[in-house]
Amino acid sequence: MTPLPPSLVLANGRPTTLGVLGGGQLGRMFVHTAQRMGYRVVVLDPDPESPAGLVSHQHIQAEYDDPDALAAMVRLCDAVTVEFENLPAAALQSLTGRVRLAPGARAVEVAQNRMAEKAFFAAHAAALGVGPGPYACIESAQDWAGVPPGLFPGLLKTARLGYDGKGQQAVADVAAARAAWSGLHEVPCVLEQALPLRAEYSLLVARGADGQCVMLPPQHNVHRHGILVRTEVDPHAPTPIWWPRAVQAAQALAAALDYVGVLCLECFLVDDGSADGRLVLNEMAPRPHNSVHYSIDACDISQFELQVRAMAGLPLVAPRLMQGVVMVNLLGDLWLDAQGGLRHPPWAEVLAIPGVKLHLYGKTEARAGRKMGHLTVLAPNVEQARAQAQRAQALLGMDE
Repeated sequence: MTPLPPSLVLANGRPTTLGVLGGGQLGRMFVHTAQRMGYRVVVLDPDPESPAGLVSHQHIQAEYDDPDALAAMVRLCDAVTVEFENLPAAALQSLTGRVRLAPGARAVEVAQNRMAEKAFFAAHAAALGVGPGPYACIESAQDWAGVPPGLFPGLLKTARLGYDGKGQQAVADVAAARAAWSGLHEVPCVLEQALPLRAEYSLLVARGADGQCVMLPPQHNVHRHGILVRTEVDPHAPTPIWWPRAVQAAQALAAALDYVGVLCLECFLVDDGSADGRLVLNEMAPRPHNSVHYSIDACDISQFELQVRAMAGLPLVAPRLMQGVVMVNLLGDLWLDAQGGLRHPPWAEVLAIPGVKLHLYGKTEARAGRKMGHLTVLAPNVEQARAQAQRAQALLGMDE
């Protein structure tokens, strides 16, 4: 990938234009950042009311594999990124060599398939002490005969299209796993051993076309029913003993993919009997990540600015975390009463709490479990931020 000129105008006088495949909230935040930095942005998304499309300079309303729409992206854009990983692989392949892709098609293809993803982790990160947990691939009925008993109890996950807890089921033994597989219509799946978790973290690395990498600090995440509920980052926390290995692994994975842009690794800290535990790679996201939205308010450079810089060939500078921060996801349930009717969350009371910042994503329909926005809560330390976040959650009627 040849870096773009550092100025915002190309030699032919045409404004530099960045493209996004996908029009959700991640695309929306990317658009806002790119526009602040002087770039034009084109969004390709089939939804006429996509959050990113509504705020972009140009919204191409078409399916992601529409040849004419993809040709328009090539014609209009100097570099193109992705907003989510479940895009048609053929669409990305058709763009390869015609426009700068950040990231490239291979990274997205690996992230689309849990089997390929775990094999990739094992090949490029396990030797650094940060690999996948024990697992088995299930592609046919014959594969069950070779499943080690030690994988139970476990989690059966579809190889493709699972997210936010969808497409996965806890299984106690092989009989339960086979029944769950049948319920999933016998699609290819990964069976993962259920691990004794101490905590969940996400690691975000940004890599430029020149191979330069920078990282944000580790994000401590809390999930409920497979959906991220809260992220905490403490600028005063001691560096975890596993952090140097995690940095090595993240950079090795990005290098192996010849990655350009931001890459997020979702990790488990597993209780292995040692004082410090063991870090295990769960999955990767070839894009900005929900758990790192806090960086918009709490860091001097956000994950979205890193994405813009990487795409445009601008210098990557390690972000500085300025305060303790807690990010709380806002799901569509907050807009629904007990009967399923609409209600209005008490935003005025929430915004009266010092340090609270509200981000809503411009989605026109609230649904249970749908990510509608987030709160960023800032304070001198994470303990104060947590207390303020708890006040906000109480006002909104949210569980801890």
